[in-house]
Amino acid sequence: MKGIVVQFRRGRHRIHEKHYLLDLGATSRDEAKKLAGKHVSWTSPSGKVIAGKISDAHGNKGLVRAIFERGLPGQSIATEITLGDVPAEKKKESTK
Repeated sequence: MKGIVVQFRRGRHRIHEKHYLLDLGATSRDEAKKLAGKHVSWTSPSGKVIAGKISDAHGNKGLVRAIFERGLPGQSIATEITLGDVPAEKKKESTK
């Protein structure tokens, strides 16, 4: 499943560098809440992958909040993101 990075999670005085708002195609808050706990990944143009996890719904129109292990660059806004179950690195660690 694919989605789009919409914006940083921000307030009036502070931007949360590792928190992002994502649009994954959900149309309501209930649909977005079902996506909580799933893993997402963003791939840079050079091929570097940054993984994150969906924390909760954001608002009533289907956006979700995701927390990434590292902050995404500003160029990631309006780019594609991939929704998956568990990143490949995590699967390897859990089988050991």
